[in-house]
Amino acid sequence: MTMSATRWAATRRKPGFAAAMVHRLSGLALAIFLPMHFLALGLAFDESRFGAFIAWSDVSIVKFSEFALVTALAMHMAGGLRILALEILHWPATATRWIVSAFAVGFGFGLLFLMGAVS
Repeated sequence: MTMSATRWAATRRKPGFAAAMVHRLSGLALAIFLPMHFLALGLAFDESRFGAFIAWSDVSIVKFSEFALVTALAMHMAGGLRILALEILHWPATATRWIVSAFAVGFGFGLLFLMGAVS
């Protein structure tokens, strides 16, 4: 079953499509991040290597990357809760305010983390 180009373009403009894409992309970013996180945890057994890793993690670009990862995690969680609300509570899929609220909550948590990481 194929979808016409016009119908596909109309589907992509809907807020639900954007929410689904953000949910999938944030999940992909987290899946890529997890092996690196486990590697960093493994370094904790060697004090000198772990100290060098912690010193490296104090660089600005790493702090921004951590902000992006925390934001991705929060948006992924908020998007998952949105999906659960749609499925369990039978809210309409076009409930744009819930989609925007989920993104706002996710980005807000990321900003809170960034404020704590910078200070």
